[in-house]
Amino acid sequence: MGTQREPLEHARAVADAVLYEAYVLHPGHNPAPRNQVRWQCGVLVPPSYAARGTAEPTCCRTECLAEVAAGTRLSLHVRFLQAQRRTVEAGGPGDYHEVDSLRVAGEELPAMDEAVRNEHQVTLALDDLFDGTQVVPITIRGGERTSVVPGGRVVRRKQPLNAELRCQAEAFPGLVRLRVVLANTSPVDCSQHRRFEALRHSLVAAHIVLSLDGGGFLSTDRPPRWAAEYADGCVNEHTWPVLVGEPGRRDTMLSAPIALADYPDPTRGNLAGSFGAHQSAPLADLPKATCRTHQRPSARNPGDEVADLPQQRNESVSDTVVVGGVEVGEGSRVVLRPAPGGDAQDMFVAGRTATVRALRQDVDGTWFLAVTVDGDPATELLAQDERYRYFTTAEVEPLVEEPR
Repeated sequence: MGTQREPLEHARAVADAVLYEAYVLHPGHNPAPRNQVRWQCGVLVPPSYAARGTAEPTCCRTECLAEVAAGTRLSLHVRFLQAQRRTVEAGGPGDYHEVDSLRVAGEELPAMDEAVRNEHQVTLALDDLFDGTQVVPITIRGGERTSVVPGGRVVRRKQPLNAELRCQAEAFPGLVRLRVVLANTSPVDCSQHRRFEALRHSLVAAHIVLSLDGGGFLSTDRPPRWAAEYADGCVNEHTWPVLVGEPGRRDTMLSAPIALADYPDPTRGNLAGSFGAHQSAPLADLPKATCRTHQRPSARNPGDEVADLPQQRNESVSDTVVVGGVEVGEGSRVVLRPAPGGDAQDMFVAGRTATVRALRQDVDGTWFLAVTVDGDPATELLAQDERYRYFTTAEVEPLVEEPR
């Protein structure tokens, strides 16, 4: 069966592919408007920012089932990105001044938000979790570091973060239900902050790898029939747990803010492809979307912390695509025809009209239409944060309105 480390590395590879690579194609460099809403995926904001009614969560909650024995131990690997502001300054000692960018060795070095990877591991005795909630604090230090470059210097600043894990177990006949809550508890006052400022105090692309030593997890999506009732009672908020590793292995789960199937394969390009638009698209689009022309220099310069992540497709983005012989682009209205067998949530909007907000193309060349559903009372709020539904060109019909 291999070692415990193998599925952990597998889970890391999956998370890197669907979460961390999103950063490479969406660096925080002006003037791109979507940088105001970058990092939509797995963001846990400080409580003071959430209290403004922004609909951004401060915590995510994972619940899953497991078969365990006496003495079973639960290991949790909490992984996330921490935003770090990179400023560039021209001049020399005593005469530095902040600028938008510097040209160093023929390459543009812009001011931007970078990402710092964080991973924290804790191992708990499962028996201790039946007596109540066990809280594990996580502290991430802030700091500043400066690097001198030809013609100036680069200053990197990151803010301190506070978070905590709240872990509990509940016994049922033949199995247990595990509950793991990851919360941002940073006491900073973000009540007046704009979103990009609050992101510097947030956990970004947050996810958890759960591993059992002396037990096995049950699939959340397809549990055994005898456990289906208990699986239905599991509550997962802003995250979804799936089995990882070699198919059939049950000692490790990845709980991530993106809808995946059990045993995702990081070597296959489209990890979220088996899910429908509502379930995965607002998140899955991030690692796959191409950049518009003025964003490309930043995408090629993502920052030292994530420079080792593989680059994705970066070709020109068309303003329109042809659907049923009709050119469709931003502002076009379409009728939604979700493909059979997709996400059940998509069926609720079948036949509804929608407005195209943007076009996206994945690494395989497939076009997706980012849409908001007409008549949805949350349309304006969703559009502000670019939280769209995504459908392929085969799942929409152009709406041809009768001339007046």
